[in-house]
Order: sequence, then structure tokens, then C-alpha cells
Amino acid sequence: MKIAIDAMGGDDAPKEIVLGAIEATEQFDCELVLVGDKEKINKVLATKPNWNRNKISIYHADEVIEMGEHPGAAVRRKKNSSIVVATRLVKTGECDAVLSAGSTGAAVAAALLGLGRISGIDRPTIATPLPNSEGITLLLDSGANVDSKPNQLKQSAIMGAIYAKYVFGIHNPKVGLLNIGEEPTKGNEQALSTYPLLQSLKTINFIGNVEGRDIPKGTVDVVVCDGFVGNIVLKFAEGLAKTMIDLLKDAIKNSNIFSKLAALVLKSSLKKLSKRVDYAEYGGAPLLGVDGCFIICHGSSKAKAIRSAVGITCNYIKNDVVQHIKENVIKEADVENVKE
Repeated sequence: MKIAIDAMGGDDAPKEIVLGAIEATEQFDCELVLVGDKEKINKVLATKPNWNRNKISIYHADEVIEMGEHPGAAVRRKKNSSIVVATRLVKTGECDAVLSAGSTGAAVAAALLGLGRISGIDRPTIATPLPNSEGITLLLDSGANVDSKPNQLKQSAIMGAIYAKYVFGIHNPKVGLLNIGEEPTKGNEQALSTYPLLQSLKTINFIGNVEGRDIPKGTVDVVVCDGFVGNIVLKFAEGLAKTMIDLLKDAIKNSNIFSKLAALVLKSSLKKLSKRVDYAEYGGAPLLGVDGCFIICHGSSKAKAIRSAVGITCNYIKNDVVQHIKENVIKEADVENVKE
């Protein structure tokens, strides 16, 4: 499989993107195409003389979409930007997937204009894994659409369940609707209208409304909400996890000798905890609903996160997630036609 990587997207591009790509080729069976400024990419590669030349190639693109630019306008105007060119390589079949840590808005726009939507899907959705006490909870939408209609949330539920099953290996994933209470009568108009739609689905295991505290508890495998709420939940979770780890480190640092000895005993457990809550372990989040594999990474992604994202991308391609989404959308459409 061949993956196009937007080498110029991200706060630390191209350095961290290229270093992450090198690490990924050492771990995963794939070819990577680094799309961006050839001279800048080569400068980073030169710092790692042993990189695998059979697995990494460069596709020159001399434009970059900056974070402050209007996504749609920039994608249309900058035809030779790294994100647009990387997406084009997937559209033409030269690559199997695209991965970017650049502007989320530009990524969504490039995917929609370059790949198009899967038939039956109104809007794509970003599915982000969050760690819980049991494993992960998939949160969607986490930022693609700040306003979502009930039917779009229904589509998100279908796609999220498929992704959780085929990429994370969760059999019959439990799906919940994020709300302010568990009762079907709770919530705003959006939630009240979405609940019966999810309840009527035949291809997912909908367990009802869930609250914010259910996400870290692992009550559900997939939690559905609009992108406005989802992005707030995501950023809060990231900030809280980092703060808790920092507070724990400070407490140990400023403690007495006995506490420090206890910390040494618990060092291995603390490392495991830190690893569990580190977003870099999960790498990237797929943009579900577009007709192709498109993985979006955190803007501040370091090499480790890019490496992990390549692994996620390989699983996405290998398990043919796009085709499974298409099949399930058709199944639900057939059910609706029978009802009518």
C-alpha cells in the first residue's frame, strides 16, 4: 500500500512529518510519498542517512495552505499546495490514502473537492479515539461540522460503528448519543430528534443516551455528537490528561524521600498511564464519509504521532473501511425503503 503524506502540514513541518515517516517505514509494510517542498524535505532526510529509499519517495509541491487561510478558497486557489496534491494522488489511484497534520478545514475541503462524498452520506465526520478505562471510545464528530442535523448524526453513528469494528477490532461496538441525561426525553431539539433515528438503525448496537462521564468510563465504544460539542470534549480531554500527568510529576518531585521511593516502585505503572493518555499513541483520526482514506493528524504532531497515524492508515486500507461504509449505508437505505 502507498500513502501520500502532506509533508508541509503541521506546526513542526516538514521536520517532524519526515522523521515520523522514516520511523513508520521501519515498523509498517507500506510505501510513503512525501508531498511538499523537495529541497526542504531532502534537508531533513539528510539528517537520517539510513532512511529506506525503497519505501520513501518525494513528490514536489511548491505551495502550502497556512492555518489562517480560508480553507475552501485556499484549496481552490492553491492547486499545487501539498494537501491538494496529496489528495489528487489518491484520486488518480497513484496512492491509497492521504495523511495530513495541516489545517483541519483545508483537509476537509481538499477531501470533499478532491475525493467527493460516499453516496448516501451528507457530510463527512472526524472520528477521534479517546482512551477510557477499558480501551478506547471513538468520538465523532470531533470537528468537521460544528452544526449537524439529526440525519447526519445518524450517518456518523453508522460510520463510527464500522470504523470501531474493522480498525479497532471491537465486535458489535456499543453506540451512544452524547446528551445531558440518559432518558430519551432529555436534551435539545437536535438530540431529541436524533434519538429515534439511531434507535431505528438495524446495523448498529445503539444503547441510548450517554453523558460526558461515560466516555472515560468506557460505557460505549462509539459516542456521537456534532463537531462543536465533540471538539470541546476532545480539547478538554487532551488538556486534562496532560494536566493530571504534570500534577502527578510535580507531586512526586516535591515530595519527601519515602514518596519518591514509592514513585520509583510505581515508575513502570506511571509510564503505562502516560502512554495510555498520550494522543500520539493513536496518531490520527479518519475523515469518514469521503470516498477514500483520509487521515487527519493533530497540528502539533511530532514524529511519534505521525508514525502511529501511518499505522492507523494501514489498518484502514487493509480492512477496506470505505467499502464497508458503502455497504452499510445501502443496507440502511434498503430498510428505509421497506418501511415506506
